[in-house]
Amino acid sequence: MSLITLFSAPKPFADPRIATIQNNALSSWSKLPDVEIFLMGEEEGISEAAARVGARYLTGVWRNDRGTPLVSSMIHLARQNSSSEMMCIVNADMIIMRDLPEAALNVAACTRKYVLLSRRWDVSIDDPMDFSDGWEDHLRERVRQCGELHRPAGSDFFLFPRECYAKVPDFAVGRAGWDNWMIYRARQEGWPVIDCTPSVMVVHQNHDYGHLPGGAPHYSMPESNENIRLAGGDAAIRYTVLDATHCLDAGRLVRPPISWPRLMRGVELVLRAVFSFLPSHTIEELARPKRWKKRLTRMLGKRNDKTDGPGEKATR
Repeated sequence: MSLITLFSAPKPFADPRIATIQNNALSSWSKLPDVEIFLMGEEEGISEAAARVGARYLTGVWRNDRGTPLVSSMIHLARQNSSSEMMCIVNADMIIMRDLPEAALNVAACTRKYVLLSRRWDVSIDDPMDFSDGWEDHLRERVRQCGELHRPAGSDFFLFPRECYAKVPDFAVGRAGWDNWMIYRARQEGWPVIDCTPSVMVVHQNHDYGHLPGGAPHYSMPESNENIRLAGGDAAIRYTVLDATHCLDAGRLVRPPISWPRLMRGVELVLRAVFSFLPSHTIEELARPKRWKKRLTRMLGKRNDKTDGPGEKATR
């Protein structure tokens, strides 16, 4: 029995660029200790890719009317075919290193139910990677030199105990909204949402959207709109890594450090709870970090003006 089951529904391997990216990612997974890999879907080249890296190819994943695999079915298939303690749904362009299983062990020792996620590092990798000894050190140095830490929005993997996420809407994988709902659901259930960015480096290989109709990002696609509907609307898909309840740092679970974006995100959640009758865009306007920062700056400036001594002029 493996500790973790990694599972994914890759894109077709027909495009050489996408094939290189996905083969790099899958090869990195195959180097992880105590991990089994499931690949799902009917797209071109998936079964061959599974054979190359020693993964198990699972057929029968449910798809929507556009042929996109459903997250609910992926989780169900993975759970049904695995006896691992932990499940991890991950995008097939993500390079994973040994620090992720190590982080999972640290978290499992602290709490029974949780979801583990992190921000990713974006890097352009155009060629097949060399996975000989020392490859992780080489990659980390490359990320330090030319990588960019992605903004908190958008999550590319979720690692959780097998009993979590027993019921998931029929989201289309790879489209907007479902990853935000995963965080929202954990918060609603009271599970710790653990950001392991301080302890784990996951690497996203940059790519375009040539595999989608018109080569445009998925955000305005009908499938993304359907995902948002299934999630319950805008409020459920606003959740990001900023909504983590804990961080994993040096093997310990700690509260996330205070930052202006995180503080204003907390304000937004309170406003949504208290003024649920207001339109979502109105609450967003009220909770805009830049707007409140400017207001506070103006208020403090006026206060300083009033406290100037007699005959003194406030310094601007």
